Amino acid sequence: MRREDLSDLVAFLAVADERSFTRAAAKLGVSQSALSHTLRRLEARLGFRLLTRTTRSVAPTEGGERLIETLRPAIDEIDAKLTALGRLRDKPAGIVRITAAEHAARLILWPVIERLLPDYPDLTIEIHVDAGLADIVSDRFDAGVRLGERLDKDMIAVPIGPELRMAAVGAPAYFARHPAPRTPQDLSSHRCINLRMQSSGGLYAWELERDGREVRVRVDGPLIFNSSSMIQAAAVAGLGLASVPEDQVAGRIADGTLVRVLEDWCGPFPGYYLYYPSRRQMSPGLALLVEALRYRG
Repeated sequence: MRREDLSDLVAFLAVADERSFTRAAAKLGVSQSALSHTLRRLEARLGFRLLTRTTRSVAPTEGGERLIETLRPAIDEIDAKLTALGRLRDKPAGIVRITAAEHAARLILWPVIERLLPDYPDLTIEIHVDAGLADIVSDRFDAGVRLGERLDKDMIAVPIGPELRMAAVGAPAYFARHPAPRTPQDLSSHRCINLRMQSSGGLYAWELERDGREVRVRVDGPLIFNSSSMIQAAAVAGLGLASVPEDQVAGRIADGTLVRVLEDWCGPFPGYYLYYPSRRQMSPGLALLVEALRYRG
């Protein structure tokens, strides 16, 4: 096989993975026009179309899917052997791609990465902030971060943080107009700020628990966000009650900007885990991160 043939096949896989010439070109570090030319050249050489292109999407044809099935094991084997060779280096190098929700990225990942990275100049870490439940295998991530209660059973999972708690809060201005709720049932008479879940598209049901009794409450109110920071801002403005991670509002509770309610109903739950496929050989860079992030408390 000629060197340019292998390069063209890698370019095709990048477009098929990203479903976009723009994203694939950025990933490969080439121009979009050059990538389009490469794919047309490959299709001409093979004698059939590999991709169906519209103004909004790119998808493999039947022939393209069959070529992907042929190429993927070979490319994965090459990646694994290159990873094994990389272990001969004195220090980890290359790129490690991780997907995580913004809360986990800020609370857990960033403090460790900020401390670790200066000692490993050849290591690149890409953090993809996404509140959805990404498929790390099909999306070509090395690892992901999820709450312990949402982990897939076929993944290796490493705890990277302590247990978490939610906090139900409101501003003093809100409680000047409304009595504080004493039970979960009281929330039905309150204006609450809703969270739109990116993974399911539904609204988050407040999860409360006391003395072994679990309650999920669907709340109503004037605002819906898919951002925790916006929910906090609305709560501070006195526009309703909010349920947010305790660590995010601890300072505001301490200074009186927000008032906590239903605290005895907000118990701890499993914290964040770093997870990755059990069948994938771990790169030196990922192994370094796993040990640096591992929670030992």
